[in-house]
Amino acid sequence: MKILVTGGAGFIGSNVVDAYLEAGHDVYIMDNLFSGKWENINPKAKFYLMDIRSAEVAKVFEKEKFDLINHHAAQMSVPASVENPLFDADVNVKGFINLLEAAKATGVKKVIFISSGGAIYGEAEEFPTSEKSPALPLSPYAITKSVSEQYLAFYRHQFGLDYTILRYANVYGPRQIPHGEAGVVAVFMDRLLAGQACSVYHYPNEPRGMTRDYCFVGDIVQANMLALGKGSGGAFNIGTGIETHTADLFVEVFAAMKKAKSDLNEELLKFNRGAARLGDLTKSCLLCDKAKQELGFAPRFSLSQGLEKTVTWRLGNK
Repeated sequence: MKILVTGGAGFIGSNVVDAYLEAGHDVYIMDNLFSGKWENINPKAKFYLMDIRSAEVAKVFEKEKFDLINHHAAQMSVPASVENPLFDADVNVKGFINLLEAAKATGVKKVIFISSGGAIYGEAEEFPTSEKSPALPLSPYAITKSVSEQYLAFYRHQFGLDYTILRYANVYGPRQIPHGEAGVVAVFMDRLLAGQACSVYHYPNEPRGMTRDYCFVGDIVQANMLALGKGSGGAFNIGTGIETHTADLFVEVFAAMKKAKSDLNEELLKFNRGAARLGDLTKSCLLCDKAKQELGFAPRFSLSQGLEKTVTWRLGNK
């Protein structure tokens, strides 16, 4: 299969590219390297240094005739979307429509769209939250993800462009950068390695911090593999179904770092507290039964296992 991975030089996208190549697919990457990195680019993939908003996108599609688009490219920071909603919408909505128009014109068969289970449901009444819960986005970032899902439904209804939507929980793992929707693991690791105190953001009624569903990137890759041939016209939560307070996550990160780096200063286990940022949800945890039943998805890595692999990578890439 001829697959275009937008954002394929980024944290998650590059891991997906590697898996698609290993499975024998012809893989192409489109990335403007705004947050992606050269070193993440698999040399076996063909790389286009290009912004998804560019008029040149249509020419690339016409030349390559892709079978499928895996769309990871995005403005991915919730706080940044609050600070600059115009830029967020320009990239996440207009950029995506630019891709969909090119896909429609060149016979692309399917789009795997990366949405956000960690943000799109807002302060959901159902917890853990299933796909039956309505989208109640409380940040510009979440709004753009919800709107993009609706555009997919339109393109499928009007033009027959198939899709599968993957609504990620908070993803962590090798190649993660501190800036992004779920960059807290990378932030903690960077600060600990630098000998700096970490901060846990929280709302007044929960001093242990907000709760999130943390999913290892290896499990996310599994979902992207399954979505190649399954999930037609559906949206699927991809996570673990386990909620973790930020303070508890920090303790787990510290333990994984200490296990690999015995000289880590024990004083760094004392963390500071900070007020929740604009756009932060009090809690988020995904119910993933639908993905299990229809895609065959099941997370394979516990938090401690995933953090151990992430620490190993981080210490090897100082």
